[in-house]
Amino acid sequence: MSNLSADYEIRRFQAAATDDPAYAESVAWMRAVAFGIHDARRSDERVDKSIELQRTDGRVLTGVYQVGTVAGHSLGADVPVATFGTMTKTLNIGFGRLLDTRLVTAVTVRTSHRRRGLLRRMMGEALAREEGLAMAALTASEASIYGRFGFGVATSEQGREDGHHGGFPAQPHPGGQRRGGRPQSAAGPGSGGLRPPAPQHARIHRPARVLPAVRLGIRQPRRGRRPEGQGGVALRAGGDVDGYVSYRFAGWSSTPYTMEVVDLVAATGAAYLELWQYLAAIDLVDRITWEEAPVDDTLRWALEDARCVEASEARDMLWLRILDVKRALEARHYPADGRLVLNVADSLGLTGGTFTVDAEGGGAVVTSGGGGAPDLELDVAALSAIYLGGVSPVTLAASGRILEHTPGAAFRAARMFAVERPPHCLTHF
Repeated sequence: MSNLSADYEIRRFQAAATDDPAYAESVAWMRAVAFGIHDARRSDERVDKSIELQRTDGRVLTGVYQVGTVAGHSLGADVPVATFGTMTKTLNIGFGRLLDTRLVTAVTVRTSHRRRGLLRRMMGEALAREEGLAMAALTASEASIYGRFGFGVATSEQGREDGHHGGFPAQPHPGGQRRGGRPQSAAGPGSGGLRPPAPQHARIHRPARVLPAVRLGIRQPRRGRRPEGQGGVALRAGGDVDGYVSYRFAGWSSTPYTMEVVDLVAATGAAYLELWQYLAAIDLVDRITWEEAPVDDTLRWALEDARCVEASEARDMLWLRILDVKRALEARHYPADGRLVLNVADSLGLTGGTFTVDAEGGGAVVTSGGGGAPDLELDVAALSAIYLGGVSPVTLAASGRILEHTPGAAFRAARMFAVERPPHCLTHF
């Protein structure tokens, strides 16, 4: 526990089991989160399940509580006025490398308690306490909040509608076997040994609440009102699962007749196209929709008629925040040799300074201080944005987010930070 001011205090605790005396504190924290995201009051059964999944994920729950008298007709003093949750998962940083990352979730501040520095205090303390971790990540409900804390947009997504008849290749893409079935056939006990693959493009190791229930369509997302998942398919090549898709029919009352993709994961490019060919072959369906499609999508280039695909504007998805520049940069693979001197600003004072990156043979040695005049000057949010290779340093230099002191340094950084596949994060958390 740490004092925030005379009016507030911060408490951090683990989600408690139902038979634990501290369980009521976890329930009150959940109530505050639901209030903050305008969710309906949750049933006791749903709260119990949510807390059980939080325990599985090892989440740390942070709440800011009022001290003293609470105004009448407001939530009680046991319900925090601000919430903040964290858990540790792995982040796929390309070329088969994984990086332990602190995921930030359930960030809320009650309207009546804003503009008092509550979020800055929670964020600053949580990030500063992450000893041994080089990265933090979140998915943002509001895009204007997190840049000031050093988070940068690393991946994007878009909604997509495919009027698929006549648009897909006439010949099947060579690959593994396609197999239809219920969503459970792609994961879990009794699936004949099938398990979801470790995808190259799903950048976050998913929290417990995401799989298998929601992502495989076995039960509904929090706000969903569609029927339960109606089918799934897994690909088997050489005995291994290369991908799966879960989907549900939007109903006969909706025209054109639409199949909604709930989740689609592929470990290879061939598996990705094989899954789409499976979807395109479903009878009595005129349109396929996917709300979490990649922006740089190979499917469009595989179609005979790419005009059958309509996509929404790209929107931010995964935000990253480097906590330790040296450790983060040394953790990733560099496909091009080169030397960069980076002057990194950090408004929270966690990891700013001058860093020299010497990349050779795929690895890099990063030294802090010295190195001469910087080639590039940027803040930690911009460095975090380019880290996965999904945002070009050349683009950020043109926008003014990166200052190029050495001509051509942004392009050199683009080559060094390139990845084998465009990053695409499938998991909101």
